[in-house]
Amino acid sequence: MKKVNIFFAEGFEEVEALTVVDILRRAGIETSMVSVTGEKMVKGSHGIKVEMDKTFNVIEDADAIVLPGGMPGTLNLKAHEGLRKLINDYNVQGKLLCAICAAPTVYGSMGLLKERHATCYPGMEEELNAFEALDDAVVIDDNFITSRGVGTAIEFALAIVRNLIDDVTADKLASSIVYK
Repeated sequence: MKKVNIFFAEGFEEVEALTVVDILRRAGIETSMVSVTGEKMVKGSHGIKVEMDKTFNVIEDADAIVLPGGMPGTLNLKAHEGLRKLINDYNVQGKLLCAICAAPTVYGSMGLLKERHATCYPGMEEELNAFEALDDAVVIDDNFITSRGVGTAIEFALAIVRNLIDDVTADKLASSIVYK
């Protein structure tokens, strides 16, 4: 079974984060919500509190990392040194690194997108430090999947399913949730 860790910081974007958790779990992917705060309860950017499955200090290895956007959630993810080290390790191993909205700028701040095409929330393209910033809903370049925001969260999650499992599973799931 494929495994994904989704990292939550105070101020995460609720729809982006929980849509991805929901879609991945529907696809049968073992998906852990991981707090980088040290606490199991994390508050989103719109005041919604969500109980995490784990805290950062007890995570297990996975096939992918997902970073939801939101402010100040993205800044809090960017500031977490342990997460930055983990991202670097995953990148060296060629594992899947996914981020939506402002969160692709975490990878950009680490210089990981310099030779990649990527997308992010409109107006944050400079912070991507990407080879080319695109305005596509979802951009896949090698082991990176990036997306623009709340309105692209389902498409983003389905792209992760396609990458980790297959097109058939993603298409069946899209149909079952009446997506396009």
